[in-house]
Amino acid sequence: MQDVTTLKFMRVVSRYGGPDVYWTEYFRVHAVSNLEKWILDSITKNPTGRPVVAQMIGNDIPSLVRTAKELQQYPVAAIDLNLGCPAPIVYRKCAGGGLLREPQRIDAILGALREAVTIPFTVKTRVGFNSPEEFDALLPIFAKHPIDLLTVHARTVVQMYRPGVRYDLIARAARELRCPVLANGNVFSAAQAQQLLAETGARGLMIGRGAIRNPWLFDQIRAQLRGELVKLPTGRQILNYIHELWDNEITPGVKESSQVQRMKKFMNFIGDGVSNKFLHDIRRVETTADSWRVCEESLGHDQLMSLEPRV
Repeated sequence: MQDVTTLKFMRVVSRYGGPDVYWTEYFRVHAVSNLEKWILDSITKNPTGRPVVAQMIGNDIPSLVRTAKELQQYPVAAIDLNLGCPAPIVYRKCAGGGLLREPQRIDAILGALREAVTIPFTVKTRVGFNSPEEFDALLPIFAKHPIDLLTVHARTVVQMYRPGVRYDLIARAARELRCPVLANGNVFSAAQAQQLLAETGARGLMIGRGAIRNPWLFDQIRAQLRGELVKLPTGRQILNYIHELWDNEITPGVKESSQVQRMKKFMNFIGDGVSNKFLHDIRRVETTADSWRVCEESLGHDQLMSLEPRV
């Protein structure tokens, strides 16, 4: 997750169990690009003890090949191409999800990268730019190239993160491709994750926003799959998690208002699993003291909380 899956966030989430594999933020690739140091830090200073995959975004083949070769000099488990970012500032440059409008260009990029990458090469995609029907043209391209893993976010680019996730298209990819498929898109609980794996035949799950809201989710899913009791956090444990996030995200010398705004990036997701009142109030705070007052009012208790998103 861009501007989220930093070294700092990886450090925090790993204390709550963490995923089996981490993906970096994406390296922006173009003719004069260099590897961003703060993203490279999540590889070279990886504190989690788990593998990390280096993610790239771009459309210029020579630059993507150059960057992939550079990244292979570092301890990465795989090189990943992002075909899923739905941010307008990205897709308008024909990168991320914007490339889904040009299947022939994707074909050429995958061919060049597969030749250049000697370690596992993976791809993350959405099911289309405007319509899920576009997946009909995309899937044969993914099948053509010997990629090692495909992650399918089962929404279109224009859909952003709105409802209507097409899990049936993940199931189709899992049936038709030789490589493993990961399911992505609105994974929010251990029981739902188990059902999603069973229904799609996916080999695993990629979890993004749900991990911000509930860092316990990875361990909860593992417990569910083992047939064990799924443990829920208390309000105070969630409060402690927010304190950890806050402490890790503080940047010396940055003014308080900027720090509060930075934390709202995380609190918008966490609040979605707390209450409407909490989300309403936390979005309007302007000081650190007000932030903690709102958090204490909603989370200063020992009741168990599922952190499942509000409908």
